[in-house]
Amino acid sequence: MLFVTRHRVPVSEAAAFADAAQVAVDALAARPGFVSAQVGRCLDDAELWVLTSTWATIGAGRRAMSSGETRVALMPVMVSALDEPSAFDIAVPR
Repeated sequence: MLFVTRHRVPVSEAAAFADAAQVAVDALAARPGFVSAQVGRCLDDAELWVLTSTWATIGAGRRAMSSGETRVALMPVMVSALDEPSAFDIAVPR
């Protein structure tokens, strides 16, 4: 299971977003079923960021995202999320 959220962040807020994203990743990493997470910034558009997280199962990912502690940690990051689908099944595993 893969969660992908893209974020539009003004360049002037990039450092604060990166700090908030680290808090969010730490909260996700503490949840059962967590596999990995990455935060990246687009090379072609300095205001576009991505947060991805991978989970052992869809249930683990959804439970992690709905946990109260995780939701509090994610809120400062999610306010900049683009309104688009974010949950993906891994169709071609490596």
